[in-house]
Amino acid sequence: MFLPIVRKATQNDIQQIVEFNKSMALETEGLALNPFVLESGVQEIFKNPQNGFYIVCEVDNVVCACLMITYEWSDWRNGLFWWIQSVFVQKEFRQKGLYKLMYEFVKAKVELSENTAGIRLYVDEKNGRAKTVYEKLGMTKSNYEMFEYEKSKTPQ
Repeated sequence: MFLPIVRKATQNDIQQIVEFNKSMALETEGLALNPFVLESGVQEIFKNPQNGFYIVCEVDNVVCACLMITYEWSDWRNGLFWWIQSVFVQKEFRQKGLYKLMYEFVKAKVELSENTAGIRLYVDEKNGRAKTVYEKLGMTKSNYEMFEYEKSKTPQ
């Protein structure tokens, strides 16, 4: 019987989250992430929960999907936006509603929290499948485009 369980991740999930992030980066952006930097980055969320947390979904006691929540303060709304990031569902579990379950889990927590303003996420402009999923869940495209500056990793 297919009974997925969504829960907040624990430190016992770190290695699986690292593997999911490596797979997601390679699959969606063709990036081979540095495994040492990635593992340190995942561990950092558990060391400093004020920066965010992970959600996992498991089936038959095996973690098969995850996402990360980070926070952004909005002075305009006097509340936090919860950013969904690092979404990954193992291929054999896709299109079975696992992301929807994780999203609903997060949304319920946002609704119960007094200092949240809403949920945001970003998606690669070419990822039509993900955009369709987000729209089906009631999310709408905002009027903001994202720009970034990434600090160089090499010493100057």
